[in-house]
Amino acid sequence: MNITIAGIGYVGLSNAVLLAQYNQVTAYDIDEKRVTAIQQKKSPIVDAEITDFLKNKDLNLTATANLESAFKNADIVIVATPTNYDSETHTFDTSSIEAVIEQVLRINHDALIVIKSTIPVGYTEEVRTKFNTDNIIFSPEFLREGKALFDNLYPSRIIVGEVSERAKKFATLLEQASYKQDVPVLLTDSTEAEAIKLFSNTYLAMRVAFFNELDNYAMVYGLNSKQIVEGVSLDPRIGQHYNNPSFGYGGYCLPKDTKQLLANYKQVPQNLIKAIVDANVTRKHVIAKDIMKSKPKCVGIYRLIMKADSDNFRAAAILDIMHMLKANDIEVIIHEPVFKDDMYNNEFKICNNFKDFSENCDIIVANRMVSELSSISTKVYTRDLFGGDS
Repeated sequence: MNITIAGIGYVGLSNAVLLAQYNQVTAYDIDEKRVTAIQQKKSPIVDAEITDFLKNKDLNLTATANLESAFKNADIVIVATPTNYDSETHTFDTSSIEAVIEQVLRINHDALIVIKSTIPVGYTEEVRTKFNTDNIIFSPEFLREGKALFDNLYPSRIIVGEVSERAKKFATLLEQASYKQDVPVLLTDSTEAEAIKLFSNTYLAMRVAFFNELDNYAMVYGLNSKQIVEGVSLDPRIGQHYNNPSFGYGGYCLPKDTKQLLANYKQVPQNLIKAIVDANVTRKHVIAKDIMKSKPKCVGIYRLIMKADSDNFRAAAILDIMHMLKANDIEVIIHEPVFKDDMYNNEFKICNNFKDFSENCDIIVANRMVSELSSISTKVYTRDLFGGDS
């Protein structure tokens, strides 16, 4: 099939590479640097599998920044543009999705539009009414940054928000391109599919918040947090995964998805969903206060990225902690090798010479311990118990 992906971020590019194994795929983006990179078979984002596939696999994949050529021959257009959470309107900013829908309907009215961006509950029905078309469906994505293609090759499940033959056909395209056998496939109504996405991410955020609050308790009472976590996690109903304390849940998805779900609860009695959002704020304050106990004059931040093998630090929990430290007149220095611009140069000092960085800071704050820090371990502040992202 002819498939166009609108938006070449983690979701869009991983889907483009996945589907280009068996279909003719066009990746469209307004960022010409990203388009050029794909044309040169280079990944514009850090993702080991995407890098490998672009370089070594025979893919039917092209990239363009031209609207007309991107959409005119497409059987399916997958929309994977960003939907940031707007704290003033208390909802996702879906303007980029609607801009794509409008363009597709103008250029190729017959194309099936599949939204992969994360959206508010009830949004698919709204845009169908707004644009007077039933040719829009939603299919949620469950990906980790830095492991986006891997998670598409080995999906936990495939969900499409319509109970129809065309939804089944789209699910089959995803299933065909995956490496995993017997992938669970679920066709639901559109609003239910939207809810699945937000509730899934909110559950993960709740789990992060739970083990962080367990760690808060251990910190206050001087207990061995690792022993408690290990003992709790031996219960198979709880499990030994996603249980490593951190500075708070962050990244592009969990903070905005939890806030969006909370906003969707406006007319529904609840306590837990708000508590998950509030717990993340509390955790950052606890960490900042704990760092300040030793009265450091200069704090080094070792890496802004949330996860290993990623280049993204959007909404990383450490960012709020950095501002808390700065507000208390503590100098903050960042060590982040993937840092490519000057977005913090006016506020925080950047030092990517590790030797200078480690020597000039009183404390080195690291969300996760890595071998590079072993020589200065006495300076390192972390709540990492197991040495990984789990």
